[in-house]
Amino acid sequence: MQLEALYHVPRDKWAYAYDRETVHLRIRAKRGDAAAITVVSGDKYDWDGTCAEAQMEVAAADDLFDYWEAHVKPRFRRLTYYFRIESGDETFFVCEKGILPEEPLPPRGNFEYPFIHPVDLFEVPAWAKDAVFYQIMPERFANGDPGNDPEGTKPWGGKPERENFFGGDIQGVIDHLDYLSDLGINAIYFTPLFLSPSNHKYDIVDYKQVDPHFGDNKLLKELVERCHNRGIRVLLDAVFNHCSREFPAFLDVLENGADSRYAGWFHIKSFPLEVVDGIPTYDTFGFYPDMPKFNTANPEVKAFLLDVAEYWIKEIKLDGWRLDVSDEIDHSFWRDFRKVVKRANPEAYIVGEVWSDSLSWLLGDQFDSVMNYPLSDTVLEFFGGKMDSGTFSNRLGSLLMRYPQQTNEAIFNLLCSHDTPRLLNCLGEDKRRMKLAVVFLFTFIGTPCIFYGDEIGLTGEGDPDCRKCMEWDPAKQDHELHDFYRTLIGLRKNHVTLRSGRYRMLKACRDESCLVYEREDSKQQFTIWMNNSAEPRTLTLPFETDDWRDALSGNRVKTDGGRISLTLEPFGFRILQREL
Repeated sequence: MQLEALYHVPRDKWAYAYDRETVHLRIRAKRGDAAAITVVSGDKYDWDGTCAEAQMEVAAADDLFDYWEAHVKPRFRRLTYYFRIESGDETFFVCEKGILPEEPLPPRGNFEYPFIHPVDLFEVPAWAKDAVFYQIMPERFANGDPGNDPEGTKPWGGKPERENFFGGDIQGVIDHLDYLSDLGINAIYFTPLFLSPSNHKYDIVDYKQVDPHFGDNKLLKELVERCHNRGIRVLLDAVFNHCSREFPAFLDVLENGADSRYAGWFHIKSFPLEVVDGIPTYDTFGFYPDMPKFNTANPEVKAFLLDVAEYWIKEIKLDGWRLDVSDEIDHSFWRDFRKVVKRANPEAYIVGEVWSDSLSWLLGDQFDSVMNYPLSDTVLEFFGGKMDSGTFSNRLGSLLMRYPQQTNEAIFNLLCSHDTPRLLNCLGEDKRRMKLAVVFLFTFIGTPCIFYGDEIGLTGEGDPDCRKCMEWDPAKQDHELHDFYRTLIGLRKNHVTLRSGRYRMLKACRDESCLVYEREDSKQQFTIWMNNSAEPRTLTLPFETDDWRDALSGNRVKTDGGRISLTLEPFGFRILQREL
């Protein structure tokens, strides 16, 4: 057994309270190395009376490791434990003292989870697990009030450029709420709505004023009320990393230099404020001089921004925030942000923009979720034909083991956004591949999000091309694709198993493009079969029961000799379900 591959620490994603009575434990081993792993646990004050064993299961695997997991319910909310690892004629014990050849004498030297404190539980809002999000850039969704169009507004549907406007606004969203409800949307994420000189509004001048080109504060409140009446939750974009060059405090620094009372609001390297060889003398978003970076450690800045966060939660009964460039803001700020937001609305959903491993923000004291771009990249590589199903399965396993289960259940899964090429473009404008990716999105663990227009076939390369106007001409919409999205959304919303059931890969191979995975809970089991290749494929798996149905057609699917064999057309799929 390769002992150096064994890894466990009694914290973070390796040992955490899932709820008020359950602790999840994970341990890593070399892939295929361990035949069985048992967690032996009990109460440190009554080891003999509470000691119990739980067999662990392989919850996920990647190229190098198996990740074993067990769910333990301590009798008195305290837990002390060690692991027994078996492989052939070898047995080792893993505890706080290290890896031992003989069983430790408990409880001294055991790992400990000292106590399940309800106040420390990482509880993600339950509604987020049931949400289907729709991302809207208000400037490009619909022009409901031409009277508030910016000067020089272009005709709707023109070529998007860095600085042009098409007149989209809040009234346009209100006018199309029927469309969103019919599609099955029950949550909207809006890119910024506040006063800003740009079309994207990520350079904010006034954080408490809706941009007049979108409407006003009263209209935003009406929009949220109308959404809530339909059962639609609303997230706004919190741009707290940086502001606009026209932000009043920054204008004061430009005018008064080091003597400005706001000089400490920003990260200023030298005066005067200028751009030298393309680099500003003050920190910015990227190197854009028009987006100066806030010093969020400054008490006045922190108080100002936290007041903004609380204001909109209370003013319009906002359901949460998406946090722009959140990884470039200090953790102390986000810890206070969470306290303020959750105090104003305990059910608020906090989603950070982090493009890589985000565990340090997802330990219960900062965010509820992050935009899951690592999953996006993996999905697009596989369904784009650049990865075999075995590698895909391993990558998924690695991603799932990055975070605790409650995070995985509500992580913000997307396939494209305002910052990336459109889904169709990412997959070579092959609608068959796109459909497979969409099936995966709506049958995988996590909270799915659609970028506006993907469902009717909108195309676009990277920014600004991905920010095209929504197509409202029925003759130019892909109605078959729209109906496909509507069907998959309905399937997910109608079956809690697809939202919170256990995920497990059943079939995936190196040098192969097909896969089968399942979602299962105590009441239902779904299996999703996919052929990500240009040739027909027949897949066969052992299933003893004969009570399967096609989840979309309702037709029965029979077993033959304890097996199910399905022939899938090129880039085809089947979703089977059965009651348990």
